[in-house]
Amino acid sequence: MANSQSENIRVVVRCRPINQKELNDGHKQVVKMEPQRGVVSLCKGGIDKDTDPKTFQFNSCFPWDCTQQLVYDDAARPIVDSVLEGYNGTILAYGQTGTGKTYTMEGVVENQEHKGIILHAFDHIFAHISTVKDVTFLVRASFLQIYMEDVCDLLGDPKKKLHVRQVNGETSVVGLSTHIVKSPEEITKLLLKGKENRAVGATSMNAQSSRSHSVFTVVIEQQRQEGDRTMTKMGKLQLVDLAGSERLG
Repeated sequence: MANSQSENIRVVVRCRPINQKELNDGHKQVVKMEPQRGVVSLCKGGIDKDTDPKTFQFNSCFPWDCTQQLVYDDAARPIVDSVLEGYNGTILAYGQTGTGKTYTMEGVVENQEHKGIILHAFDHIFAHISTVKDVTFLVRASFLQIYMEDVCDLLGDPKKKLHVRQVNGETSVVGLSTHIVKSPEEITKLLLKGKENRAVGATSMNAQSSRSHSVFTVVIEQQRQEGDRTMTKMGKLQLVDLAGSERLG
């Protein structure tokens, strides 16, 4: 999350459970999480055998059995709160293919327990708007993909290449469509529409791995009347799901 006065970056790590294929291949759990301390340990001989693990410190860490709600409340909710106050914020997931990035960011639309950060953010934004009086809100959304160095509009013509421009220090994508939304249901429909156009492909770890970077942007404009003056503020939330990294062995 960044604002005009300071820059604040938090790094959190989430560990997925070991899957059946890995168990069948004889692999063991080698990642140990200590959520109270934000410490992740890599244990070469297994978490019960390695006496000299490599340890890493993060702002937060989430073990394999943590809930989607816990991840959102700790890692994402403060950023969305800041966007609702008029700042810009970015939430992104990075990691190797099959580590659970898309599950963490999107999750399962039809299941409340398995909703990811993006869907929780939609609910959060519109729940906040419903409680605020004397303020007019305008919420706009866009969804782009970066694939093979080409940028395209996932809510428009996904075959048309768009161009990125910088004007007065602001970065914009020329021709990217924006859509006004008034409820969590409307904005979720846009997410699902864009997902249908996103490039995916099979890997050894994931049959439907995301092969592109995607950026779902939510712009929240607010207007409040104070006497004869109209006070305006705007916050932008960038929700980023990066393509899987294939460089690790």
